[in-house]
Amino acid sequence: MLRNHIALIRSGDWLVLVFSLALVVVLFIHFWLSPAGQKLLIKRGGEVFLSASLARPFTVAVPGPLGITQVVVDHQRARVISDPGPRQLCVKQGWISHEGEAAICLPNQVSLEIVGAARRYDSLNY
Repeated sequence: MLRNHIALIRSGDWLVLVFSLALVVVLFIHFWLSPAGQKLLIKRGGEVFLSASLARPFTVAVPGPLGITQVVVDHQRARVISDPGPRQLCVKQGWISHEGEAAICLPNQVSLEIVGAARRYDSLNY
């Protein structure tokens, strides 16, 4: 049964299949295996609250309209450990460590972004 289906595939179909597979591999390498970030940029209400290196572990409390958002940096990565927002989406996002990754606590107007040597495109730049 499978041999019948393989016999129906023409050379152009194989070309499209190989090209698509190569495109998936290139996109995976480009977007998933991005370099580790060097700095953490915390914004509050659209203004920069803190820009710090990811080299040393620390914890920071970021005040917002709803209360305090707790951010922790450890092992070259960052995450929100507590937020007064009702749905806790930025807490559930977990650790961010690569250039261009971000965690946004929208109700409390706090955002974290990992930046590196070159600024990459992401939704915060759009």
